[in-house]
Amino acid sequence: MLALVAISVLIGALSQRITGMGFALVASPLIVILLGPFDGVLVVNLCGVISALLIIPRVWRLIEWRTFAWLVIPAIVAIVPGSLLAARLPGPILQLGVGVLVLVSLTATLLITRADHIVAARPAAIIAGAASGFMNTAAGVGGPALSVYAVLTCWSQAHFAATLQPYFVVVGTVSLTTKIIFSEGQLPQLDAASWIIIVGALLAGLALGEVLNRHISHRAARIGVIIIAYIGGTAAVIDGALHLSV
Repeated sequence: MLALVAISVLIGALSQRITGMGFALVASPLIVILLGPFDGVLVVNLCGVISALLIIPRVWRLIEWRTFAWLVIPAIVAIVPGSLLAARLPGPILQLGVGVLVLVSLTATLLITRADHIVAARPAAIIAGAASGFMNTAAGVGGPALSVYAVLTCWSQAHFAATLQPYFVVVGTVSLTTKIIFSEGQLPQLDAASWIIIVGALLAGLALGEVLNRHISHRAARIGVIIIAYIGGTAAVIDGALHLSV
């Protein structure tokens, strides 16, 4: 089981380095199946924070801090109900919800491939930030809502990917803190060796992504992320539904 978690983390970190997002999309569904919906999302949030922190120095000059602020403030507000939901829902229902949110978010991202008219950036940022914050803390998946925002506002890929890194640090940290508070201090039941393996896989994925970033196009990486995420989301839905029916 731990080996599968480590592989998921490695692939997620690799996609995060190449595309600017994708860690949660790739890693969350399988980790949720392996560790359970609450512990799994906590691990995904923590790994997402670490990976974003390590990427920030590489993209610092491209970060748009004003846009970051418009996204992160509503996201933080929306984290509270998302954390309450994650702490209160039964495991199978939460797992089913994670899978459904992954599939719906991916589909929305694919359907909105271009914007006929550029929407007003600030109202769109408030909506996208709130949706992303809620989904990040409830399901560990906050990126797709921001992808839709990027398309609707014609945000450049380079600045989009860079700005998401401090966003994921703040949102992931607040998500972790609120969920731990609302669950009365509940933490993933992993020993020190397991955490070392998970963090090692994360660092290996980022290092590999740094190398492959020069050779793999963003389009090819994005297609790979989408395929893996669809498979993982479908598996999470099926597994959650089966446990719900038992």
